Amino acid sequence: MWTAALLLALAAPVQAQQTPTDVISFLVTNQSVPTGDFEKDSAAAAATRDTIVRALLVNLTSLPLPSSSSGFIYRLNPTLGTMERVSDSFGSFFVERALTSGAGRVSFGMSATTAQFDRLDGQHLDDGSLVTIANQFRDESAPFDVERLTLEVESSSLELFGTFGLTDWIEIGGVVPLTRVHVEGVRRNVYYGDELLQASGVGDASGIGDVALRAKMTVARARQGGVAIAGEWRLPTGNEANLLGSGRTAIRVLAIASLEHGRAGLHGNAGIGWGGASDEIDASGAATFAVAPRVTIAGELMIRRLSDLHEIVSVAAPHPRFNGVDTFRLVQGTNATLLSTVVAGLKWNVGSTFVLGGHVAWPTSSGGLTAPITPTVSLDYLF
Repeated sequence: MWTAALLLALAAPVQAQQTPTDVISFLVTNQSVPTGDFEKDSAAAAATRDTIVRALLVNLTSLPLPSSSSGFIYRLNPTLGTMERVSDSFGSFFVERALTSGAGRVSFGMSATTAQFDRLDGQHLDDGSLVTIANQFRDESAPFDVERLTLEVESSSLELFGTFGLTDWIEIGGVVPLTRVHVEGVRRNVYYGDELLQASGVGDASGIGDVALRAKMTVARARQGGVAIAGEWRLPTGNEANLLGSGRTAIRVLAIASLEHGRAGLHGNAGIGWGGASDEIDASGAATFAVAPRVTIAGELMIRRLSDLHEIVSVAAPHPRFNGVDTFRLVQGTNATLLSTVVAGLKWNVGSTFVLGGHVAWPTSSGGLTAPITPTVSLDYLF
């Protein structure tokens, strides 16, 4: 009886409920496929864990924050001696516009986002097709012993932001992100078609993310646009183990150009960042159009090159014990990851200087951790 109980306990799948990082590490590093090479197995498992965690950190802690530019931009008309709106457009969502909201103007806002990530470097996470390790005879088309990983990754965030116009040329602001992360996964072993649950884990975390401090200065402006520079300083206020923060201070410098005429606007940004989850170079553009006095539609394209985020690839090596057998392991590649995202939505002036916004974002590249579509709702008010 004791022997049967012991065998039953050993056969039972292991469960874990810890931090999101612990869950990913637990699911990836505890493998059951025999390969005869402990060092390579450990190195591959660590590479897989680090790549997934890094991808999560990049997507959760270094995504572009909502634009600090207010939907309403005013400028003093020296002829009339009164303040007047510069543009009929309420601006874009992530791409910054060159002009500031005006001296003494204060704006506050919030945005709420939920994302369900289902792919890593183009590989599905939610259907069990991600193979972390496998043994395969060279004369066969499919492996006979496979470890499959299924992950469910979801994040929700509420971002509170505000700006203050020091002068007509300079404004300062900040963003405070409140984030919730849910990670749930299982690891299954498939041996000649027989499937056995090996491990499962659930991890939840919530709290403050990495706070961002911002400053923007218009260096040149004309009646129909301008040029500006901006800086962003992200503080490591989020918990890295819970995937709420990167664990490192990040600095980003941005060049901004805008052309606004009546109801239409074009904006371009180019930036470089150091620290945080990854160093990066980015470029983005936005087009806005006021389809009605109270409604503006906007489309944006954001491209980011992340030097510290690498793809994950499957590499084959001869099995050290069995002739004619190859072992496939996931390892970290060497190429930097290029991410591109399209954003489309509208802003509605619901009354006074309240601007309600809604947009969706979807990836146009397969690199990193991606969600099929990410909806966001925002609210902005200018005093």
